[in-house]
Amino acid sequence: MNKLNKLAAGKVWLVGAGPGDPDLLTVKAARLIAAADALVYDHLVSDGIMDLARADARRIYAGKEASKHTLPQDSINELLVKLAQEGLSVVRLKGGDPFIFGRGGEELETLVASGIPFEVVPGVTAAAGCAAYSGFPLTHRDHAQSVTFVTGHLKDGTVNLDWPALARPRQTVVFYMGIGAVEEICRQMINHGLPSLTPAAVIRNGTQADQKTLLATLGTLPHRIAESGIKPPALIVVGSVVGLHEKLNWFEKQ
Repeated sequence: MNKLNKLAAGKVWLVGAGPGDPDLLTVKAARLIAAADALVYDHLVSDGIMDLARADARRIYAGKEASKHTLPQDSINELLVKLAQEGLSVVRLKGGDPFIFGRGGEELETLVASGIPFEVVPGVTAAAGCAAYSGFPLTHRDHAQSVTFVTGHLKDGTVNLDWPALARPRQTVVFYMGIGAVEEICRQMINHGLPSLTPAAVIRNGTQADQKTLLATLGTLPHRIAESGIKPPALIVVGSVVGLHEKLNWFEKQ
């Protein structure tokens, strides 16, 4: 293996795997995945991405789904330290970007405390990738002068968010992990000033062959989700840019 492909022993790379489509990986991410001794990967990392790994690489699934965690976060943190201390080159693969609702910072804090060297490789975050593949420009001079990414599921299990800020007009709001709290999200957005007819949508399995975009309004979104049976992983997008889907949707028309 030449120097470009040989990775340092005892080191961790925190790598963003993007929203699902393997073609959206960065060049650096693809190179690291192909060279690593061990890969610790999440639920949202697609099979096509894992196919890039060496045949002899150790593959450890650490996926988290709603109310179903293969490994608790503390165990994942300790696992990364252990693998690095064994002298392995370790790629920690996270869907989207590791620093946007990916708990990447928590994992790095553990590595720092244990003296493990690391690097961070950003990825295309789910909001940017899924919106692009659904024809939603997250910003648009006629619709949204700002965009906000927010979690729909806080650490304590509540949805106690800054609703006045989120319900401001002329912005796009993307809720990660919000399907289970969609009724509360829509109720609060309407109660804090957004019309019930404000366009809203859900994108499931964004950027992948089975991507599904469900269009609605704040007033109808909870019912539409229940009616369709959509389950996570999915993003909720709120704002008038959602209305551009029919015109700009390119991926689902292919």
